[in-house]
Amino acid sequence: MNISKSENLFSRAQQSIPGGVNSPVRAFKSVGGTPIFMRHAKGAYLYDADGNQYIDYIASWGPMILGHAFEPIVKAIQERASDSTSFGAPTELEIDMAELIISMVPNVDLVRMVSSGTEACMSAVRLARGYTARNKIIKFEGCYHGHADSFLVKAGSGMATLNIQTVPGVTAGVSNDTLTAAYNNLGEVEQLVNNNKDEIAAIIIEPVAGNMGCILPAPGFLEGLRKLCDANNIVFIFDEVMTGFRLGQGGAQQKLDIVADLVTYGKVIGGGMPVGAFGGKQEIMQHIAPLGNVYQAGTLSGNPIAMIAGYTLLKTLKDNPSIYHELEEKTVYLKNGLNEVLKDSGTPYVINQLGSMISVHFSDKPVTDFTSSALSDIEMFKKFFHAMLKRGVYLPPSAFESWFLNNALATADLDKTIVAAKESLEEIL
Repeated sequence: MNISKSENLFSRAQQSIPGGVNSPVRAFKSVGGTPIFMRHAKGAYLYDADGNQYIDYIASWGPMILGHAFEPIVKAIQERASDSTSFGAPTELEIDMAELIISMVPNVDLVRMVSSGTEACMSAVRLARGYTARNKIIKFEGCYHGHADSFLVKAGSGMATLNIQTVPGVTAGVSNDTLTAAYNNLGEVEQLVNNNKDEIAAIIIEPVAGNMGCILPAPGFLEGLRKLCDANNIVFIFDEVMTGFRLGQGGAQQKLDIVADLVTYGKVIGGGMPVGAFGGKQEIMQHIAPLGNVYQAGTLSGNPIAMIAGYTLLKTLKDNPSIYHELEEKTVYLKNGLNEVLKDSGTPYVINQLGSMISVHFSDKPVTDFTSSALSDIEMFKKFFHAMLKRGVYLPPSAFESWFLNNALATADLDKTIVAAKESLEEIL
C-alpha cells in the first residue's frame, strides 16, 4: 500500500497546522505512523490521496450512519445551497428540524440548535447551573463531552490517546467545580452527592460511553443515577452526541428506557455537517434566552445547509425504522466473526457492543470503565490497527474509541474485515 501522498501532505500540514491536524486523534499519535489523508468517500468506503480504498469503521466518528455521500443528502445540500449558505435570520427549516427531533425523541419539549456537540454539552451544563442556581457538576472518568474547560477533567478519548493528564488553561476553580466518579460506580456518585449537599447542578454522562472504547452501562447504574438526581434536585444530562439517532430513533433514552432531563446531540443529527443540539423538558428549557436569562447564542446556529443535511438524514431514519435492525444485525455478525478469530488466536480480548457501536480491547478482564480500558494491551492494538490498515480496513486510530458501523456495509465487507483480522493476528502473533 503506497501512502506517499499522505506522507507529503502530513509534512506540509505540520508547517501551518498544529501537529498537522485539526483534531488531535487524527494525528495517529497513539498508533504511530503517518495519518492517512482522505480524498473522497462513497458508501462504506474511504479513498485516500494515493487512491487506496478502505472499509470504513469510523463513519466520520458516527454521523455517516447510512454511508458516505448518501445521495438524498447530497442532492438536498446542493439544492439548498443555491438559496444561500447562511442568513443570520430564522428559517422555516429550523422549525421543521425541531419538530422532527421532538417527534422522534422521548422527553424533549423544546430543542435549541447549535454548531457542535461540544457547544451542546457546554450549553446544557450552563443551563443546568442557571436553572438550579448551583455551580458543581459530576462527570465520569473517561467520558468526553467536548473540549469546554469543565469537561477536560479526566476526559478519556483524545486526551487518553495523547496521555494528557491535566490540561493547561483549565483553571483551578473550574476543576474544583467538576467532580468525577468512575463509570458504572454508583457508590462513588452517591458519596459525591452526600459530600456536596445542595451544590450539584447536574450529572452529565454518556449513557453508552464511546470515548474509552464502547462501554455499556451496568444493570441498574443509570436507573440509580436517575433516582439520585430526583432525590437531590439534580439535572440529569444525557450526552447523546454519539448515541443520539444511532442506537435508535429515540437514542439511548429509548434504547435503555431511561428518562433524562436534558439531552445533547451532535454527529448523526447533522448528517456530516457541523451541527449540535440540546433539548429537554420545558420547565428547564424555558430558562434559555430569549425566554429566560441563561444566555446562549450562535451566528451559524440553525444554518440552512446543516439543517437540510440533518433533516434529510433524520427523516430517512424515521421513515425506515428497519435500518436500526439491519445495523444491529451487521454489527452482531461482525462481533461473532471477530470473536471466532480472536478466540482461535489465543490472545486475551474483550468485545463490547451495543447496536451499531462496537470495540475490541486486548485484555483478560472485563472492560467496564476507564481504568479497565486503560489496562488493556495498547501496544497490541497499535499492531492490530496497522495490520488491518495494510489490508484495507480503517479502524479508529486509538484504543480508546468506539467503532461505528454504517448501513452501506455489505456482508462481503464484514467477511473481508473478519478475514483481515485473522490475517492480521497471524502476522502479529
